[in-house]
Amino acid sequence: MAGPAGDLECAIDMPHGPLQGTAVICHPHPQHGGTLDNKIVATLARAFVQCGWRAVRFNFRGIGASAGHWDEGRGECDDALAVAAALRPPDQALALAGFSFGAYVASHAAVALKPSRLVLVGPATANFSVAPVPPDTLVVHGEADDVVPLAATLAWARPQALPVVVVPGVGHFFHGQLPMLKALVVRHLSAPAA
Repeated sequence: MAGPAGDLECAIDMPHGPLQGTAVICHPHPQHGGTLDNKIVATLARAFVQCGWRAVRFNFRGIGASAGHWDEGRGECDDALAVAAALRPPDQALALAGFSFGAYVASHAAVALKPSRLVLVGPATANFSVAPVPPDTLVVHGEADDVVPLAATLAWARPQALPVVVVPGVGHFFHGQLPMLKALVVRHLSAPAA
């Protein structure tokens, strides 16, 4: 699809049965190997699809088949807004999700788009200015995260009185705990929206 810096590579996963809406899922840091095929991004997509959402994963500018170059987060936020505008029908519910740097992008896209659901996994609170989020946002963080310290995410969440789901003993990439992560997201999506 056409993006602000050229074409953006997208992957779309469709659910079986009634469609709840479209979920746009943002991948981790493009300069550290993040792509739409990241295992946590794929896990988020599977959780949304299981709950009846069309899951849209995309590569930020300059990654994979996406045109453009790294823009320190500004252009990447524009990419997410463009994907949501182009691939979600206007009468359809929108969800946003992201992992690490992608959670930073999703938080800023949420300020503009006001999604009905927002899911942030291991948000890059130590490295980027993650935006304040609605009180019903699901934030999941590993207790032993060695990339983004849990303390940084708690410091970001504290002024918002925002709960954070802490997975004991788990690092940034949720090694061995992707089924638990998926189950947490499915449980969140299955609850009535606030």
